[in-house]
Amino acid sequence: MNNEDAKQNINDEEIKQKEGSEEMKENKQANENLNNENVNNSEEKNDKNVNAQDIIEIKKEKETLKIQLEETEDRLKRVAAEFDNYKKRSNKEKQDLYGSIMGDVVSAFLPVIDNLEKAVESKTEDESYKQGVELVLKQFKDVLTSNGVKEIETVGKTFDPELHEAVSLVVDENLGEKEIKEEYRKGYMIGNKVIRHSMVVVAN
Repeated sequence: MNNEDAKQNINDEEIKQKEGSEEMKENKQANENLNNENVNNSEEKNDKNVNAQDIIEIKKEKETLKIQLEETEDRLKRVAAEFDNYKKRSNKEKQDLYGSIMGDVVSAFLPVIDNLEKAVESKTEDESYKQGVELVLKQFKDVLTSNGVKEIETVGKTFDPELHEAVSLVVDENLGEKEIKEEYRKGYMIGNKVIRHSMVVVAN
């Protein structure tokens, strides 16, 4: 082998080595790209999994908060209803207590009013005396009215055992069944509470 052939062989070898080296570089770069792509795909997949898991957790948390909110609203409604019932009971108890106290006070004055009414109905020649009694009676009744006390209606009304007390029964063709013909003594009530029943004569 001459020198030229040897040089040619060396050059060919160097070329092959360069080509092999470049091919190795290309293969290495391709592997790196492939690895990077796999890593990116893996990260994207993990991100998708994480995002999906986050969405599931958010939905669960949302449902939990919704249930807690509904329970809180329900408790608030029950508390509001209980408080409203308490106010109503309290007001009713106050009204009942007021009616009871007023009933006791008024009951003590009713005999005085009865006597004043009898005095007004009595015949007298002293008009000043009669006017004075009428004025006192009117003042008494005005005080009762201003405090919610009212007289129980009787004559011409149907007998009601809740309001009236029958002292006698009469037959009267001009009156209806259980119609009150006459009043012996006035009755009074405050609100729905009867302070004193009316004493009446009932027809038929």
